[in-house]
Amino acid sequence: MENFTPISALCGGAMIGLAAGLYLMLNGRIAGISGIVGNLASGPRKQQFERMAFVAGLILGPLLVTIVTQSSPAIIINASLPLLVIAGLLVGFGTSLGSGCTSGHGICGLARLSPRSMVATLAFMGSGVATTYLMRHLAGF
Repeated sequence: MENFTPISALCGGAMIGLAAGLYLMLNGRIAGISGIVGNLASGPRKQQFERMAFVAGLILGPLLVTIVTQSSPAIIINASLPLLVIAGLLVGFGTSLGSGCTSGHGICGLARLSPRSMVATLAFMGSGVATTYLMRHLAGF
């Protein structure tokens, strides 16, 4: 954690919470990325447009910050492509198994004090900690 900055983390977390809260208040729906992306092409036209706009914001937001600040953070990936593919598939499986993703359960669900989301968040955080420990310290990845 050599580049941790508490102020930017606090600001980023507050903006994510604000965006998730506004999405729930204005649309009556949870800002869970897996549900939004998974249902991108289904549902009424108005919901399809909202989902596409949400995904576009996820893509365009970082690009806008890069343009405004005229800098972007260095992205360093120390894993092989096969390992990244396996990790992605496992995340997708976990999202399906847990009926939601980290944003749906960890941000929106916890904010609503959902017991199901509390269990799901404990499960994915615990799995992440255990997997990181196993892969970095025992398997040497």
